[in-house]
Amino acid sequence: MAILLAASSTDLRAASPSPPAASAKSVTVDRIKVHGAALEGNLEGESADRDVVVYLPPGYAANPSRRYPVVYALHGYGMTADAFAGLLQTPRTVEAAFASGAPDVIVVLPDTQTLHNGSMYSSSVTIGDWEGFITRDLVSYVDTHYRTLPDRLSRGLAGHSMGGYGVARIGMKHPETFGALYIMSPCCLSAREVPPPEAAASVEAVKTREEATKLGFLPRATFAVAAAWSPNPKKPPFYVDLPTSNGVVDRSVLARWAANAPLSMLDQYVFNLRRYQAIAMDVGDQDGLKVDAAELHERMDASGVENTFEIYSGDHGSAVASRFQNNVLPFFGRVLHSVGK
Repeated sequence: MAILLAASSTDLRAASPSPPAASAKSVTVDRIKVHGAALEGNLEGESADRDVVVYLPPGYAANPSRRYPVVYALHGYGMTADAFAGLLQTPRTVEAAFASGAPDVIVVLPDTQTLHNGSMYSSSVTIGDWEGFITRDLVSYVDTHYRTLPDRLSRGLAGHSMGGYGVARIGMKHPETFGALYIMSPCCLSAREVPPPEAAASVEAVKTREEATKLGFLPRATFAVAAAWSPNPKKPPFYVDLPTSNGVVDRSVLARWAANAPLSMLDQYVFNLRRYQAIAMDVGDQDGLKVDAAELHERMDASGVENTFEIYSGDHGSAVASRFQNNVLPFFGRVLHSVGK
């Protein structure tokens, strides 16, 4: 959990990306609701109707017969789709990427905010099936309502921080849905440890949902992780097993958390990862997450999973917008299948 803290408490100030070229054309921004059947009936009471921001390329309306690849971008902990759009500086960065030669794609930003500030892009009876929401409900809706190329080789998945974790997790499990991955500054790659005693005590002391929303970052993140990875439907009102009870560490809960760490999951999903056309990962040289990210890269390399890894100058949030414009979207433009490419 200490690494998640280092990631999410960093000032997510984004360095200004290159300005759009004079020839940059406006994209169309759609703000929609997507119903997630996979989220229905979750014990936490999360809405199954999710906000989604969609960016359509400049020529979309003028070329009614053309179909496009799609890039799904997942936000980090404590964010919403709109907050992520602010961090990415979209639509300006999307327009600038297209103007600089990146092939046209549809860009989709889903909102996965929850009671405890983040879904971890995981699946549990407590929070709902967020993996299913992304891979089935969201993809199906976008393919049905927009002119996409409805094929895994024309779909990319990207994400930053908790979203980077989501890309690693979902990517390992669902190569039938996506054809390329871009993992940005991923959190939570290694097994979570028990939070410090003061934070653990504050978590145990909470009795109501209202109290939970007033917690500081680390206790609230502990609830988010527990809701995602150690659910317990017989423990209202939060329906979780916490990592401590009366100050005593519950190692069985930590083992359940560890089972959700991509560095622990990797060996069982090597063959899935080998199916991707391309996998890229990056992280800032001042980001505490770079050690785990480098290990994931090295472990994939050793397992025969082709991937590229870059450590750039920056911290956890300082270059997200410029990387999205100048690296992420051009990457997907190169590797995703599109008509006439």
